[in-house]
Amino acid sequence: MPPDPLSHLSAFAAVARHASFRKAGAELGLSTSAVSYAIRGLEARLGVMLFHRTTRSVSLTEAGRRLFERLQPALRDVGEALAQMNDFRAAPAGTLRINMPRSATRLLMAPVLPAFLRRYPDIHVEVVDNDGLIDIVADGYDAGVRLHESVPEDMVAIPFGTPQRSACVATPAYLAERGVPLHPYDLAMHDCIRYRFPSGRLYKWEFGRVETELEIDVRGRCTFGDLGSCIDAALGGVGIALALHGQVEPYLHDGRLVSVLDDWCPPYPGFMLYYPRQRGLTSALRAFIDLLREVGPGLGQDR
Repeated sequence: MPPDPLSHLSAFAAVARHASFRKAGAELGLSTSAVSYAIRGLEARLGVMLFHRTTRSVSLTEAGRRLFERLQPALRDVGEALAQMNDFRAAPAGTLRINMPRSATRLLMAPVLPAFLRRYPDIHVEVVDNDGLIDIVADGYDAGVRLHESVPEDMVAIPFGTPQRSACVATPAYLAERGVPLHPYDLAMHDCIRYRFPSGRLYKWEFGRVETELEIDVRGRCTFGDLGSCIDAALGGVGIALALHGQVEPYLHDGRLVSVLDDWCPPYPGFMLYYPRQRGLTSALRAFIDLLREVGPGLGQDR
């Protein structure tokens, strides 16, 4: 094997996860050429091709796929073993990788991150915002953040922030021209700004009141893959958008947007920070959870 086989295997696993030499380099803190050199060295030592490479894509060969399947548990065990060494340090250290939806990053991380970094100067935080549902274990994350109903059952989960609620919003000018919807079914007469999940599925707007729950497949001429873009379109007078109340609160406060159907948008369980039940906590993740319980509102016990 090469002089540093573990680093070459780590580079291989990173490229396999991301299907990209550039993204693997960003994760490992290496240049793309350094990652490519490590992979070439590993392939030369093993005598097999591990990746199919074109100018546009990178994918595992059959040999690469088998190696990746066998390596993942081993590299995970090595990573956990090294992370446990931080327990012997005077203060937590290492890298904390969290995957969370883009809508949650500003709402949740902004109030917590500065205090966390000040308290733990030896911890590096990497937040990857991704609206798709991912396997945090397979993709190499310490923890994930998702709405309560989206957290896998085999995970330990704690509340991250307060309960959420949706807000149906539009500009005063749009509502003056098109009328104010009084019932979710009235949205059929409006231009609604739609959101498409990374999976390709269109989000159906959800409403509830007393014992009535509705799921409306709204119609509209604009569809976005980012909730921030939906809000921007609403600010431009394109139509009605459905967003988290915390995302649009500043615009409601200054009058640029007006909320409608408020009685059909009750609070619901908010975001959860979750991590694998079978995996021991790294010192960095344990420190982050401790801070959430100390300063974060609405935090409870493990699920």
